[in-house]
Amino acid sequence: MKNFHSLILPIATVGAFMFSAMAPAASVEPIGSSGVQIQRQEQNGITYLSGGIGEDEAKAIQQTTGYNLHMTFAVGADNKYIPDVDVVIEKAQGQTVLKLNNAGPLVYVQLPAGKYTVIATRNGEVRRDVADIGSGAARNLVFHWNGES
Repeated sequence: MKNFHSLILPIATVGAFMFSAMAPAASVEPIGSSGVQIQRQEQNGITYLSGGIGEDEAKAIQQTTGYNLHMTFAVGADNKYIPDVDVVIEKAQGQTVLKLNNAGPLVYVQLPAGKYTVIATRNGEVRRDVADIGSGAARNLVFHWNGES
């Protein structure tokens, strides 16, 4: 009987360690995006969202409505999201309507109808694109840099 009791304690200890080690793996379900708070911001009367670090925050931004310019910033062959892009949005006449520092990796903007030039800069490398914003579907722009730095 003594041997039986001395065997139960190590088995119970191993079982407890295994259970506690497995507990995090049991909750692999992603956190719902309803718990993520996305901060709506405004500059010069232009409303925008900037963020998307982490899967939950990215999903929360992607599920928002009412923004007619969607920008995504990525780097490298694996298209890794990056949150350190400086963005300038100008009207066709060259007037700056929005200027953001360290934005991204997702930026959603609500702009009045018109033609805009978007300038995205990361580590001194500039990317440009033109967005013709109207009353239709949102315009999607993807800015990509090759290096990992």
